[in-house]
Amino acid sequence: MVTERSAQSTAARGALFADGRGMLGAMAVVIVLSGVVQGYLTPLLPELGGRLGIDGVGQNNLYLLSQCAFAVLTPLLSRLGDLYGHRRLLRVALGMVVTGSLLMAVRPSVVTLTVGMVLQGAVVGFFPLLAGILHSRAPERGRSGISLLVGALLISIGVGGLVAGVLSEGHAEAGLWAAVPVAVLAVIAGAVLPDSDRKFGGHFHFGAAALLTVGLVALVLVLAQGGAWGWTSARSLGTGALAVVVLVAWVTVERRAAHPLVSVRMLRDRRLAVVSAHTFCAAFGTIGFLGANALFLGADRDRVGYGMGLGPQAIATVSLCMVVAGFAGSTATPRLARRFGDRTVLATGGGLIGLGFLGMILFHDTLPQYVVSALVVGLATGLFESITRTLSAEVVPRRQIALAVGLNELALSLGAAIGAAVIGGLFAAHRHGDAGGHIAVSGFVWSWGACAGVALLGSALALAYGHATPVSPSAARAVRVTSEDDLA
Repeated sequence: MVTERSAQSTAARGALFADGRGMLGAMAVVIVLSGVVQGYLTPLLPELGGRLGIDGVGQNNLYLLSQCAFAVLTPLLSRLGDLYGHRRLLRVALGMVVTGSLLMAVRPSVVTLTVGMVLQGAVVGFFPLLAGILHSRAPERGRSGISLLVGALLISIGVGGLVAGVLSEGHAEAGLWAAVPVAVLAVIAGAVLPDSDRKFGGHFHFGAAALLTVGLVALVLVLAQGGAWGWTSARSLGTGALAVVVLVAWVTVERRAAHPLVSVRMLRDRRLAVVSAHTFCAAFGTIGFLGANALFLGADRDRVGYGMGLGPQAIATVSLCMVVAGFAGSTATPRLARRFGDRTVLATGGGLIGLGFLGMILFHDTLPQYVVSALVVGLATGLFESITRTLSAEVVPRRQIALAVGLNELALSLGAAIGAAVIGGLFAAHRHGDAGGHIAVSGFVWSWGACAGVALLGSALALAYGHATPVSPSAARAVRVTSEDDLA
């Protein structure tokens, strides 16, 4: 009887997702949760931080912690999905996000915010796991499907922030409930999605996972705290040396492993390497600056000498405008790529990010000027997130799609984490010595400059993307695995 019911359930699911549209709809619900989680805390942190006794640097460090969790969880969830099934790990990731969201909403405190934001970091597994399912079950919808999901992600970031801002107008903690109902819907959507139609199996490299975790945490920590510790202090130098040594050891282990956690050998494909490098540079500013953006918008000009003095709802409205611009960029990406080429779209995205941050340096005295610059960054965010996720799935064989997308998500998470860490370090180095310890406006100017410079570097790297260059036999052999069990 159980077997018969299972067969009927599978048949019904197959009929529902036969043309791929139903499957994309369910995936969009899951991605909406990712967007809400990434967007709803941004407008809440300034006021919520004040209630809980968390200053500006502390708020940025909370955001930094979540980005560190993103970087660590991306390869873990992607690889475990390759081993034990994409749908199964998607459900695990959903469970982590639901738990973290409930924890923060039910009992908000410094501790629960810290733990909850780490658990919510599991949203980084959504894209690579869903990409594995999408390209397996509906490969003909790969490019348009990724563009749709990126658009849903960006819109939900803004809508989630706006809803949280509205809920928090009377009571800041009320905004923390914005993610809970969406999480319930996402769990339901995850339950009805089909699994990939490929064989799973292999071995999880615990040693590589431990090395990667320690190396990333040490790297982000020294970048975030180096200014406060002193860049030449024993603590900073020791932590930095630990990060370098451990990450070098991780790369060495991964190159020799029969079952790598992250196949660094895949980066021998120049196209994938360029896409990953561009993703890192673009995410450095567009995502790494999100928490600091809310701080600037919420700062009281009469008290600290800069800022727009906006409340949670107004901050969320600005964020929504940015993601609407991002949605326009994402949905336009397939058409732009067909007309001008993938390489041009990659380079243009980085250039627009740099232009937007340069605009913030020059025009941050009035809200309209600042918002125009922020909209340019938002538009570019949609372009880069869509084109890089699309290309990372297309430049590798089908069996490697999930791992390649996971590698790109790792580059995105690392870029965002290191960007937030650098910005936190710049903030710590430009604090006033008064009792309030307010961040000086120079801290924001240096941060905008760093984001612009790294983005322009990414734009230059994009010019090396050979969209029409075939992969040589030697390069193909370098990234090909001997068993389908090793890589997705």
